[in-house]
Amino acid sequence: MSKQHSIVEIWVYLSGSPLFALFITLAAYQIGLTLYQKSKQNPLANPVAIAILLVACMIQVIEMPYSTYFEGAQFIHFLLGSATVSLAIPIYRGLHSLKGRSIPLVFSLAAGGLISIASAVGIATLLGADSSITGAMYPKSVTAPIAMGIAERIGVSPTLTAIFAVSTGILGAILAPFVLNALGIKAWWQRGFAIGVGAHGIGTSRAFSIHPEAGTYASLAMGLNGVISAVAIPVIYHLFNK
Repeated sequence: MSKQHSIVEIWVYLSGSPLFALFITLAAYQIGLTLYQKSKQNPLANPVAIAILLVACMIQVIEMPYSTYFEGAQFIHFLLGSATVSLAIPIYRGLHSLKGRSIPLVFSLAAGGLISIASAVGIATLLGADSSITGAMYPKSVTAPIAMGIAERIGVSPTLTAIFAVSTGILGAILAPFVLNALGIKAWWQRGFAIGVGAHGIGTSRAFSIHPEAGTYASLAMGLNGVISAVAIPVIYHLFNK
């Protein structure tokens, strides 16, 4: 009985430890990544989506409060900004391939950014969503660290914005290959740029796993979309929400 009691005490201690939360997060993503690779990079086996489901189930089973979980996972949250900035490296290496493509990329970026806002906010409004939800929809196609900063500037919930941003990235990474194939878009730079605009960081990681050129253009699109959106979205938001 004493041995079992000790095991129970150890488990209770671990289940409430922030370090255990960090372990859960890393282990869940590793499982998701393994399944993604085993499925021959099938877009339906998105490692981020799998990791989110595993983490959500695990902390529910062990009854770990979200505040405790985030104490351990905040280190990974902190690295999101650094990971986003590090995408400047593949962008720099691929600058030579931009010759002759600048104009279509600029128009694609502008169209994609505006349509992502108009479609999301328009659908949410038609479904009767309140201002807290429609406001959080504005930066949903921007990478999460920047989207949360934009949310704070326009006075909406950064947490809700992060949920929409991550959901958009996951759905974009999963559905983009099917949509692009249906549209007959085969050039890697076109596919990558479209994914970067619509599915930001999660889509970019998916693009890099498929082809380096697609990843380079996805990171370029994500970076440019983030910079422009940080300036433009607050203006657009206040213009339509006076």
